[in-house]
Amino acid sequence: MTADAVILPPRSAGAGAKLHVTRWLPAGPPKAVVLLAHGYAEHAGRYAHVAKRLTGAGYAVYAIDHWGHGRSDGEGGYVPRFSTFTDGMAELLTLVEVNHAGTPRLLLGHSMGGLIATLFLIERQVAFTAAALSGPAIVPGAPPSRFTVWISRFLSRFFPRLGVLTLDANGVSRDPAVVAAYLADPLVYTGKIGARLGKEFMDAMAAAQAGASKIRLPILFQHGDADSLAAPEGSRYLFDHVSSQDKALKIYPGLFHEIYNEPERDAVLDDLVGWFDAHVERPR
Repeated sequence: MTADAVILPPRSAGAGAKLHVTRWLPAGPPKAVVLLAHGYAEHAGRYAHVAKRLTGAGYAVYAIDHWGHGRSDGEGGYVPRFSTFTDGMAELLTLVEVNHAGTPRLLLGHSMGGLIATLFLIERQVAFTAAALSGPAIVPGAPPSRFTVWISRFLSRFFPRLGVLTLDANGVSRDPAVVAAYLADPLVYTGKIGARLGKEFMDAMAAAQAGASKIRLPILFQHGDADSLAAPEGSRYLFDHVSSQDKALKIYPGLFHEIYNEPERDAVLDDLVGWFDAHVERPR
C-alpha cells in the first residue's frame, strides 16, 4: 500500500485542497485499475480488505479520502458543493490515467461513494469499462418530511455548518466488532451532518435519479435488504432506469449497510470480483 495526493483545481469549490490517495497494487502488471469511492464519514483505509481481494485477483486499486474525510483537507460534516466530491474523483482519474495509460478502468462506489460514482458516470462513463455500486445512497433510509427539506434548505443558506442529523453507527454492520472498530477509528467522523451537506446530499440524489438513464456501461448493483442507512429502493431504482443492456442487481437478505463488512462478506466480494473479471477478460 502506498500513498499519494491530488490537489483540487481552481474550478472546484474546494480549490487547492489536498486529497489523500491510497493505492494498492498487485504483484504483477494490473489487468485493470479500480477507482474506489468510499462512503460518508469514513475513509479509504477501511477498504484494505476489499483491496486485498481485488489485488489478489490482479487489479490495482486507487482511492481518495473525499474532501472533509480521513486524511484529506476539508471540514467533517460539511461540503461547499457536492461537486467537490466528483471533482476529487476527476483528479483521481487523471492520476490513474498518468500511472496506468492503456489499462482498463473500473469504478466502485459505496453508499455516498455510490452516489458520487453515479454522478461521475453520468458525466464520465466513457472512461470506464464497467462499474459496481454497493449500497448506493440514492434513496434515503428514512425519507425526510417536507418540513425537514424546507428547514434544511433554509439552514443551508444561513447556517451551513449547523449540525442537523446524526447517523446510527449500529446500522453499519451486524458484526459488533465492525461497529466497535468504526466508532474507535480516529479517521471516522462521528459528528453531525451539517445543513449544507444535508441539502447538497438531497440535491445530488435527485440529480442521480434524473440522470440515471444516461448510464449505458455494464453495471452491478449490490445492496443489503436490511440496510437502514441507504434504502435498497435506491439500487432498484437505478437498475430499472439505467440504459445499460448489461446490468445486474443483487439484494442480499438480512444484510446491513456495509455489505463488504458483513459476516457474509466473502460471498459478496466473490460477486464483485466475478463481475469485474467477466468484463475485463472479454471485450465490451
